[in-house]
Amino acid sequence: MSQSNIAFIGVGAMGRPMASLLAQAGHNLTLFDVDHAACTALAREIGAHAATGLDEIGPGLDFVITMLPDGEKVRAVLVEGGIAARLPSGAICVDMSSSDPLGTRELGKKLAHHGIGLIDAPVSGGVKKAIDGTLAIMIGGEESVLETCRPVLDVMGGSLFHAGPLGAGHAIKALNNYVSAAGLIASVEALRIGEAFGLEAERIVEILNASTGRNNTTENKLMQHVVPESFQSGFSLGLMEKDVRTAVALGPALGVDVAFGAEVHAYCKQAVDEIGPGADHTAVVDKPKD
Repeated sequence: MSQSNIAFIGVGAMGRPMASLLAQAGHNLTLFDVDHAACTALAREIGAHAATGLDEIGPGLDFVITMLPDGEKVRAVLVEGGIAARLPSGAICVDMSSSDPLGTRELGKKLAHHGIGLIDAPVSGGVKKAIDGTLAIMIGGEESVLETCRPVLDVMGGSLFHAGPLGAGHAIKALNNYVSAAGLIASVEALRIGEAFGLEAERIVEILNASTGRNNTTENKLMQHVVPESFQSGFSLGLMEKDVRTAVALGPALGVDVAFGAEVHAYCKQAVDEIGPGADHTAVVDKPKD
């Protein structure tokens, strides 16, 4: 694989292992994060450069990868932060955040004025798969731009899915997380009803996983995080609420009724208001005990 000059912006729980894999693959990395101490420590660990400000990012880069909380922050660093204006023509921005898909389309138009390409490439799989380099990556954008990015994305992902035109990756990521959230709420409520009836939690989960109710929560969250009340899956309630809100907002914008989706979002929003956005998303039904 040829070396590329890459700026990786956002080295939190997910970004840190993703950036590490790129460095291990031999790419030249510049890192930036609002947590400058953590960014500097990671740069020292993986042999990258830690930028002290956005003004250092731009010239000579082939790719800018963003792994930030939402699309507003992505636009803030790429457009308002001046990165797009400093990038060489032909450079490509890869937004791996969970951003608003309609906003991604607008961002693509702004970057095109600078001769900069854009693909949206959100991920699924959590920290474990980020460490392993086996993330599922959902990609929106032109095929030719994707092919240019593929060697870089292959380092971080085990499965790459070209979902469609620009914004399609962010759309399917939000929709996936909406479906996951709905399954989480239903699964935990079913667990609590079963326990109140006198069923053992282990037997409830065992039967669900052998039946049509099986889903990601029954397989990977109930026994691991909900039953022991550890609530430590590594994905926050605030991020789940944001993803569900993004998915549900697409409905009215596209003329699609989302009555159930609105209820799921209201449930998530109430949980955020009651236990805070920093709580683990597996605590959406049950508050952690003091």
